[in-house]
Amino acid sequence: MKKLLIILAVFVGCTNSQTEVVDQPTREILSESELPEMSLFHLPSTWKTQNNETIKLNDLQGNVLVMVMIYTTCQIACPRLVADMRNIEKKVSKKVSQDVKYVLVSIDPETDTPERLKAFAKENNMDGDQWIFLQGTKETTREFASVLAVKYKQISPMDFSHSNIISVFDQKGELANQQEGLGVDNSETVETIMRLAK
Repeated sequence: MKKLLIILAVFVGCTNSQTEVVDQPTREILSESELPEMSLFHLPSTWKTQNNETIKLNDLQGNVLVMVMIYTTCQIACPRLVADMRNIEKKVSKKVSQDVKYVLVSIDPETDTPERLKAFAKENNMDGDQWIFLQGTKETTREFASVLAVKYKQISPMDFSHSNIISVFDQKGELANQQEGLGVDNSETVETIMRLAK
């Protein structure tokens, strides 16, 4: 009986040490008054995600945000921007990847419904938790574009001309870096993300 109790105690001891939960760092969430004046999180707009959840940009506070504006029916620039976002995500160390969100905001909210954005995410292997696709209204999309200095214009029912800018925001919603162009060297963008997410 003593031997059995000793064996059980050793087994329980081993099991407990293996299932010990390591504390994860918690995201620091600031109140409206504590946020920097130029914080993205002051925008009051609401958005639909690819999972049809309603969020505010402030819900993303505490993460490093890598943001770009695209539309899913785009045949020229957007596929390259999507590839650039995936390339950046691939280069960011796995040690900090849990603190980074990659946000793609549609400039065509009428076509890019949550269902369409979800399908687009799957088609492009961007359906992990780190990827967020957003659909707003025409007004909130225009407001958001002005914050990112993205210019866009509808040139046909299904086509837009637009800037090709990827922006990095810190955990408090302040702009930290922008890269402009398609297929450009993204080393500065990656370095900024790694530095902020430490």
